[in-house]
Amino acid sequence: MLGAAESGVGAALLGVKMGWNVFVSDAGLIKESFKQTLINANIEFEESGHTMSRILSADCIVKSPGIPEKVAVMKKIRAEKIEVCSEIEFGFRYKGNSRIIAITGSNGKSTTTKLIYHLLKEADYDVALVGNIGYSFARQIAEDPKLWYVMEISSFQLDDVHQFRPDVAVLLNITPDHLDRYDYQFENYIEAKFRITEQQTASDFFILNMDDAVIQQYLSKHTTTAKKLFFTMNQDNLNENESGAFVNNDELHIRYGGDELNMSIHDLALKGKHNQYNSMAAGISARVAGLRKEKIRESFSTFEGLEHRLEFVATVRGVDFINDSKATNVNSVWFALESMRQPVILILGGLDKGNDYNEIAELVKDKVKAIVCMGIDNKPIHLAFDDMVNDVVDTQNATDAVNAAYALAEKGDAVLLSPACASFDLFKNYEDRGRQFKEAVRSL
Repeated sequence: MLGAAESGVGAALLGVKMGWNVFVSDAGLIKESFKQTLINANIEFEESGHTMSRILSADCIVKSPGIPEKVAVMKKIRAEKIEVCSEIEFGFRYKGNSRIIAITGSNGKSTTTKLIYHLLKEADYDVALVGNIGYSFARQIAEDPKLWYVMEISSFQLDDVHQFRPDVAVLLNITPDHLDRYDYQFENYIEAKFRITEQQTASDFFILNMDDAVIQQYLSKHTTTAKKLFFTMNQDNLNENESGAFVNNDELHIRYGGDELNMSIHDLALKGKHNQYNSMAAGISARVAGLRKEKIRESFSTFEGLEHRLEFVATVRGVDFINDSKATNVNSVWFALESMRQPVILILGGLDKGNDYNEIAELVKDKVKAIVCMGIDNKPIHLAFDDMVNDVVDTQNATDAVNAAYALAEKGDAVLLSPACASFDLFKNYEDRGRQFKEAVRSL
């Protein structure tokens, strides 16, 4: 196992259970909780470096998704033509007769995954939430196997799948992201996303966004025998009585098996156009999984959203503070701004991944009063918005960013943390960034 975080340790636990001789190797220090798990399971491991002779003698290497191909250890492994698989691939080989609903996309994965899990859980299904959210797939199989798995999957996890075949695959959208991992070629990233349906058969379902131009453009290049079900904002995109989902006159419609579920979008717990897409995808998935219309309708209205995703924090003297720290790319910020109904003070910045801010230019002109930069290098933000927004100020921590935004805001405004960037320049991760933002707001 290469890497000793959630996926690597989960794969190690499953490997031992299935009779493999397991060795875990991590280039950095292993988090104490994961180290203790390995010790308790009598799994041999090393940290702060790799013993190449042991790694290159392996029959199969389960690679953690965070490890890029460009590092030296991966180049040596590839040169030796050793089998490499991702943790979800390894878990799939031991899943038995359980069923998988797998969700990928550039934006909305976590919300949609958690919503589908909520729908199945409320219907008393034997289900686990795994993948990028919750336990690793392999660890869940090793410790507490379920009949159903609802799985959030990133492109990194799909890079090394060979047999992995979800019963239901959901592709929400595709916009440029993580291009540094794909030789800065958007097509390579698209190929990774479509890998979710590569092994599906005629008994499986592929649920996808008909309104996404990239998906539509590349769909013809990716043959699949799975049954395709589409969701769209335009009813005319679906044939009469065709299974799928659409929104019409503020009503969400989900058709499946000759039956139709109707529900006012105002009764959905999740607000905003982007969440109507997420709800359509989740609703079709739930119907395919056998849930009754009444149960889906009820559970849609009781769902609680994700932390760090358009999360309302507080109102301070008439100014709303909203935590969207999970918005680590420009398209996520587009969705956040699109959902705002009040003037915005926007907190942007972090580790820029080659962002094209033109995508949000019109929304910024229309809705943003001021921008507060929160990063070590804020030049790209200044280049994009100095001529567009009157106030673009620099800060380098969450407290200063919140104070600057509050000073620029008036009663009735919203301060929106939606950074469009990774968090690793100033924070441990996006969760740490979001929590520091919330702490700074509460200290006001």
